Amino acid sequence: MREKRIDHAEAASEFIASTEHVAFHDRRLWDLRKKRDRESESIPEWEELRRLASAIKEHTLTHLADYLEEFERNAIANGARVHWAVDAIEHNEIVLDILRNRGAKTLVKAKSMLTEECDMRPFLEKRGVTVIETDLAERIQQLDDEPPSHIVVPSVHKLRQDVAQVFGRTIGTDPTNSDPHYLAESQRQNTRPYFVGAEAGMTGANFAVAETGSIVVCTNEGNADLSVNVPPLYIASVGVEKLIPRVRDLGVFVRMLSRSALGSPITQYTSHMRAPRPGTEMHIVLVDNGRSERLGMADFWTSLKCIRCGACMNTCPVYRRSGGLSYGATYSGPIGVIIDPTFSLRKYSNLPFASTLNGSCSNVCPVKINIHEQIYKWRQVIAERGQLPFVKKQAMQAAGKVLASPKLYRAAVEGASAASEYLPRFMLYTRFNAWGRQREVPVAPQQTFRQWYIKNRGQPS
Repeated sequence: MREKRIDHAEAASEFIASTEHVAFHDRRLWDLRKKRDRESESIPEWEELRRLASAIKEHTLTHLADYLEEFERNAIANGARVHWAVDAIEHNEIVLDILRNRGAKTLVKAKSMLTEECDMRPFLEKRGVTVIETDLAERIQQLDDEPPSHIVVPSVHKLRQDVAQVFGRTIGTDPTNSDPHYLAESQRQNTRPYFVGAEAGMTGANFAVAETGSIVVCTNEGNADLSVNVPPLYIASVGVEKLIPRVRDLGVFVRMLSRSALGSPITQYTSHMRAPRPGTEMHIVLVDNGRSERLGMADFWTSLKCIRCGACMNTCPVYRRSGGLSYGATYSGPIGVIIDPTFSLRKYSNLPFASTLNGSCSNVCPVKINIHEQIYKWRQVIAERGQLPFVKKQAMQAAGKVLASPKLYRAAVEGASAASEYLPRFMLYTRFNAWGRQREVPVAPQQTFRQWYIKNRGQPS
């Protein structure tokens, strides 16, 4: 059966319907963008760091097999057990086997977009394993039965009043009390018993260092450290693109990660997990899930440089005003629209069109991914492979003919001006008028620029 296309515009219309949420979402993310700018401008060598980070990532990706083998060798020498997962299904089965073999029924986990990508939580829960998200925002999303809407701040689309309602409905707090301290303490009191009682803990990885065979996790809440150090079993799920060669490379990325993500100099915790504690086990699952195939895509392989800071999302005018859930994918915003089609071209064929191509995403990317150029390239690939929806295809063909003919273009402009002035609303605001779904069609000027030019400057030669 053919996969259904994600209709980003339709899903975004639901988010846009709540003007209070849209205004907050836009303001909150733009505030993160401004903080990022202040931090980056305070470091004279910022652009040099970007060039260096990009070069390290490109070097690693072009020697990935060697660094993966080095990582595995050193991790095993440290006492960790290393597993390889070719896809999401294999990843989930490996994790389930590890848990079952140790009799683990409860798993506390830190935020991990890879496990979201693998749809791990529902897989485990259907098989009798209770999975507790311990990151505050991720826990809010879990309790509200929603996926993350942002890769760094998963519940950024919610007002604190929304959180109060979710907690009131699910963990028995006062639904009318939206005080942030009350909500944070309520979450803490609700989650702490799970840390103590869980048989297993899990994290993702911000970086995996080949030289030491260690996992590096950057957080602000300390929940990852509790997930690692309290239960007797620790599992790290790591995308193969998270490799960096040496410890000294880490300094480049740590300086850029939090500044790009939240506009803060550094995260509260930068934890290195190298070996299991005495009497415990440490397992590392290295996951491909389409990354090798993407590495072989000449136009899109550099998307694997992404360090998941979310800076491109914070600056994107489309993302800020449509909300992350409208993308219908694990990865949303500009980085999402160039990653998602590698998972399913048809399902995500609408997403590369959710961009203004203004290039702001590329300008803020700490590893210099040419995001807006890849978005443009995806549009070409989608058209060439016949994945444009019928209406969009016909509209693009018609637009191409009009824009290729000055005579047709002038006639269309004058016709549209007349239509907007004289046609009744029911004929003007149809389902084919995407602009008119969210706003009034602007009043056309009395004369076109060409008419003004001829009147004031004469007939062009």
